[in-house]
Amino acid sequence: MRDAYTVEAVRKAEDVLMARGPEGALMQRAAAGLAAVCARLLPRVYGARVVLLVGSGDNGGDALYAGARLARRGAAVLAVLAADRVHEGGLAALRAAGGRVSADRADARAAIAAADLVVDGLLGIGGRGGLREPHAALAAHAADSAALVVAVDLPSGVDAGTGAVEGPAVRADVTVTFGGYKPGLLIDPGAGRAGVLELVDIGLGPELPPAHVRSPQAADIAALLPGPGAESDKYRRGVLAMASGSDRYSGAAVLSVGGALRGGVGMLRYAGQAGVVAKVLDRWPEVVATVLEPTDPVAGLPQRVAAWVVGPGRGLHPAAVVELRTVLGTGLPVLLDADAITLLAEEPDLVRDRSAPTLLTPHAGELARLLPGVDRADIEARRLAHATRAAAEFGCTVLLKGSTTIIAEPGRPAIVNPTGTPLLATAGTGDVLAGLIGAMLASGLAPRDAAVCGAYLHGLAARLACGGAPISASDLLGAIPAAFRALR
Repeated sequence: MRDAYTVEAVRKAEDVLMARGPEGALMQRAAAGLAAVCARLLPRVYGARVVLLVGSGDNGGDALYAGARLARRGAAVLAVLAADRVHEGGLAALRAAGGRVSADRADARAAIAAADLVVDGLLGIGGRGGLREPHAALAAHAADSAALVVAVDLPSGVDAGTGAVEGPAVRADVTVTFGGYKPGLLIDPGAGRAGVLELVDIGLGPELPPAHVRSPQAADIAALLPGPGAESDKYRRGVLAMASGSDRYSGAAVLSVGGALRGGVGMLRYAGQAGVVAKVLDRWPEVVATVLEPTDPVAGLPQRVAAWVVGPGRGLHPAAVVELRTVLGTGLPVLLDADAITLLAEEPDLVRDRSAPTLLTPHAGELARLLPGVDRADIEARRLAHATRAAAEFGCTVLLKGSTTIIAEPGRPAIVNPTGTPLLATAGTGDVLAGLIGAMLASGLAPRDAAVCGAYLHGLAARLACGGAPISASDLLGAIPAAFRALR
């Protein structure tokens, strides 16, 4: 797991170490790690043109000391001062190593344009809001340059705790972060500005509390995934009931059922209208299907199942409302997606009063319907805060889909999925995800673990499908087996 910590937790840990060790030792560890990463990124250090963007905080000091190390190895290092006061020790070290210093904005623009590497040491993890001048202009010059941009701890202008970007901000190719990841490096829009993440261990680990946010890696998913054993049969592997699709959106049924089957469900029991059942069976003959009676929409719902998926393409008609109430009245794990979430917004107590495991999988627009007074843009800007709020208010697990998929559950660190890709921004991929997670629920995984595994595999499959070319939801189904093989 990549563990991320709040700014407050990181600073407390730093204070403990600084009180225990020699003055400046922590900054020297950070600078050494930063310089080592910069050296690896350059074709060669000797003769390389390096520009440091230096603010008034400790990040500026880290950049200056790292620049001094590079200058001693023969790099031509220029520190552009963006504040009247900067770290005096770092400035002296850079000058002693042969580095140059300038506060001239015209010189800065020309130097950045000609640089091989730009180091962003403008703002630290305590920065709030977008960059102001002269920082904003320097960030723009770096963006216009062909140089590699390396951010110190966090791209300046990104909120360390949330990933929010509320104005001009640095866009880094690589971010070298110290002691532990920060949530803003893992969550969009901040994550999209961080580039490749490099973690430098400066000894904070023993002093840090439990993580605030976690991001799983391949080994974590492989350890969670259920798999058949020698004595497995279709019932032990899990029986999933699915209420998805309608005459208007029959494709949602085909795709969600496919996601569950590709996810390894032991048996899938599908219930729907006659025309939709025919299309599901035509594509997936292994499904056990039931045609629901229009006059009694719940009489034919599957029994003796391990979990339910309700909502993708199901519609908002009165029969869907009755169906939703009936399923949530069981003691089974239930995943609610799409139309089911819209219906839930009218009767939120259906989940709030429920003690059985429940998982909601909204996108930002759907989540806005569940959180009065919040609009889609608010949610997109502060994904972590709103996913966490929804989980707390509904007392269940929430998977917020989008550019960064976040899984939140009351009382536990939020999970940030690392495999998302813009290739998933196409119709039907959410239906596939609902079925895939449903298979995990039916296998016996808890909602949080099922959501983590499903989201990871879903994103990985999108990356593997079609060699990076645009994909459809059907292409995604075909790539899920490759995603499983990549983990195992």
